[in-house]
Amino acid sequence: MRSLTRSLAPVLVAALVAVACNAPRASSSATPAATGTPNFTGRTLNIVTGGTGAVYIVYGAGLAELLNKKLGTAASAQSTTASVDNMKLIRDAKADVAFTLADTAFDAVNGSGSFAPPEKKADAKALAVLYSNLTHLVVKDAAGINTVTDLKGKRVSVGSAGSGTEVIANRTFEAYGMDAGKDIDRQRLGAQDSANALRDGKIDAFFFSGGLPVPAILDISTSMKIKMLDLSDSVQKMSAKYGNFYFPIKIPKTTYNTAADVMVSGVANLLVVPSSFDPALAQAILATMFDNKADLVKVHVAANDLTLETATVGSPIDFHQGAIDYYKSKGAWKK
Repeated sequence: MRSLTRSLAPVLVAALVAVACNAPRASSSATPAATGTPNFTGRTLNIVTGGTGAVYIVYGAGLAELLNKKLGTAASAQSTTASVDNMKLIRDAKADVAFTLADTAFDAVNGSGSFAPPEKKADAKALAVLYSNLTHLVVKDAAGINTVTDLKGKRVSVGSAGSGTEVIANRTFEAYGMDAGKDIDRQRLGAQDSANALRDGKIDAFFFSGGLPVPAILDISTSMKIKMLDLSDSVQKMSAKYGNFYFPIKIPKTTYNTAADVMVSGVANLLVVPSSFDPALAQAILATMFDNKADLVKVHVAANDLTLETATVGSPIDFHQGAIDYYKSKGAWKK
């Protein structure tokens, strides 16, 4: 059954992405229905996600399809290099909804990290804390690479330029006393390209920050024996310097058929919108997600982590008023 699921997964993902990315675009805005309930039919929504072989694009495509089906929106999921670029798209009014890592969202709103001057801040708010990303540092099992410091002089992909993975990779190396710009042969590849390059012997290791399982990593684990490197020593150092975004979390050996469980750094994933986003639509998006969670779980199991108890916990940026109103209506707003 597991092999059948894996073989069907790329087909399902491709179908979802095709449907979501080719959704009709319209310029109409919500108008009140006869009952006074907002009508979002034809409302365009550009949902910015991530690259192929990762979780954001799968989750985002499923979300776009769900909103189109339940609300009548004209939502589409745009593939991007993920968190950093997604927050820039929100900042520049080129996206309506974005998937992003908590540390990147904080930097974007506060003008630090990748958003330090001369870059401009983003005026954004959170809708929900979705699930946790885990920092995967993947090597071939037989490569003789056992620690982060073993990567000195090696060919390592740190994620796409403009991705949250690259931010985390750079901070991880720093925590181990290394400089990603000097101590490794740095490559900047997305999840799928990194997996392909490792399989083909073009790189020695790659980082990817994603929910379990990351499709590209799951795929190569069926054809070759891989290993995840322990990153537990980096968590406290990263949190002390950059903020309390990072926490220890385990990648179980059953996820990718590895020899052992491994402790790595985790970061929360957020769904964010511009501060000016329509509060009624924000409420409708959340209501649709929670009321139809089973549909999102069919797209990716990371949606299992979407709960009223956790959706408001762990965001380093303020919540949108529409989100606050929704959580209050459900008795879930504790702040």
